[in-house]
Amino acid sequence: MSTVTETPEERREIIVEELEAVTIRFAGDSGDGMQLTGSQFTNTSAIIGNDISTLPDFPAEIRAPAGSLPGVSGFQLNFSSHDIRTPGDVPNVLVAMNPAALKVNLPDLEEGGTIIINTDEFNAGNLEKAAYTSNPLEDGSLGAYRVHRLPITTLNVNALKQEVKLSRKEMDRCKNFFALGVLYWLYDRPLAPTREWIKAKFAKNEEVARANEIALQTGYNFADTAEVFTTHYTVKKADLPPGKYRRITGNEATAMGFIAAAQLAGRTLFYGSYPITPASDILHELSRRKNFGVKTFQAEDEIAAVCAAIGACFTGNIGLTGTSGPGVALKQEAVGLAVMTELPLILINVQRGGPSTGLPTKTEQADLFQAVWGRNGECPVIVIAPSTPSDCFSMAIEAVRLAFKYMTPVFYLSDGYLANGAEPWRIPDVNALPEIKINFVTDPTNFLPYARDERTLARPFAVPGTPGLEHRIGGIEKQNLTGNVSYDPENHEMMVKLRQEKVDRVAQDIPDIEVYGDETGKVLVLGWGSTYGAITSAVENLRREGHAVSGAHLRYLNPFPKNLGEVLKGFERVIVPEMNLGQLSTMIRAKFLVDAVPFSKVKGRPFQIREIVRKVEEYL
Repeated sequence: MSTVTETPEERREIIVEELEAVTIRFAGDSGDGMQLTGSQFTNTSAIIGNDISTLPDFPAEIRAPAGSLPGVSGFQLNFSSHDIRTPGDVPNVLVAMNPAALKVNLPDLEEGGTIIINTDEFNAGNLEKAAYTSNPLEDGSLGAYRVHRLPITTLNVNALKQEVKLSRKEMDRCKNFFALGVLYWLYDRPLAPTREWIKAKFAKNEEVARANEIALQTGYNFADTAEVFTTHYTVKKADLPPGKYRRITGNEATAMGFIAAAQLAGRTLFYGSYPITPASDILHELSRRKNFGVKTFQAEDEIAAVCAAIGACFTGNIGLTGTSGPGVALKQEAVGLAVMTELPLILINVQRGGPSTGLPTKTEQADLFQAVWGRNGECPVIVIAPSTPSDCFSMAIEAVRLAFKYMTPVFYLSDGYLANGAEPWRIPDVNALPEIKINFVTDPTNFLPYARDERTLARPFAVPGTPGLEHRIGGIEKQNLTGNVSYDPENHEMMVKLRQEKVDRVAQDIPDIEVYGDETGKVLVLGWGSTYGAITSAVENLRREGHAVSGAHLRYLNPFPKNLGEVLKGFERVIVPEMNLGQLSTMIRAKFLVDAVPFSKVKGRPFQIREIVRKVEEYL
């Protein structure tokens, strides 16, 4: 269909095209506000009912030189009128605020895709910083794309200089809202939600709020009247299950999940943490929730943070600590203490690229071995992993349930992709959340601190200060039942086996792994953690083409679901896509003697659907 829009000079015809899904990537210097721009577009799309999935891409350096390649910040958003599970394989639209943003992101743009370029930044200095030998706006290198050249910086300043009393530098900070206004017109987004956000965000600085509102409206008006845009796109509301939804990131869902678990258990949540990317937002979120009785402690280092959390566990509360891979390495000795004392410590690891400092703002799944085996001695713990940003909520509750039921530490393996990515989350009915029972011992009659529950092997939980229940804990081996210090070799072997058996018995209390597709066939694609979206979408695509391919996804990694071995035997080939060099596939091969094929990616980026499709096709 088409409509006619008035301009001062003439009437022009606007083509209105309906799309099922669009993937946009906003890219610019780390000071250009691309994360904010992408977040606002995401929030607005969620409000009007689209399904969404996002992938923020932060610069690895704290503050790279302006206009440089390492300083490029990006935000990719996939919004659609149907169910989606990933932020899109490749962007359909690239908004490039400077030459460096264009150079870094152009290789990912789909063939024939749309580029919106801020031409004001394509000067000699910025081209040199981006290692361009010629200007891509002039040398024909963008001929395969639909390019819209907009002097965004100039248009933004011209709109503001007579309206607000701000410096040129302050006005330039608003240009991201000008670009956002352009995209809002192109994809039929309302301005009202962002206007309300601006008013709330800059309530104490009315001039800045006014400048951003003007920039947003001017960008929208420019797209509405400029001849450069001849097509207006619409994406209908997605057909999602009925309910009340909100946009949520993995870190937000993690924090909310542990708060909910504390309320369900009737215990205080204590979070001891040391700031580290990409886990810091969990500390930020929990520190704002004192109204739920949450206690947060920003420790002087990782060791102090985990030891404080162990102390919270000992006193009968929910002791939680969070970090990323390098911080886990520092915490592991204390995790061993929690295993020896059999306390329900929970450790969040928001995985990132490594080793060492590695790629602190990029995603990876390379800490599975660290979680399962990364301590001295025989030191078993429960290991679980959420599969989507919203699943972080459910698995946080599950971590608390298992930790207290089995009186043993739990590792909760998120990653940077889940932590920063967002999707619609259907707010659950509180009454439908699982029950968490914590049974404290109060009767001193025949009390033994290392007596065990017949089914779970969990030791009794005696809160310090309870009369008659005084007992000793510590890192030295305990005598069975009494908890006294013991150096007896037979007792040590017994206690090692009991602690291992206790974790093994968790398999009786977790759901079986489900197979998407046929129970038997040529290929099973097996994943864990944040690979869920790409794997499931790839399997769906292959099955629509008639291929004998099925999928399965693990959220419980130690122990495995009790039916996993039988599921694996039903397929000729098992392919395991992982953002590491084959850690889960190694565990599968060792435990089940299955010739699992690792499909590794360690580029700091999540899997694309098409990458998994191509890999599976090699074995069909």
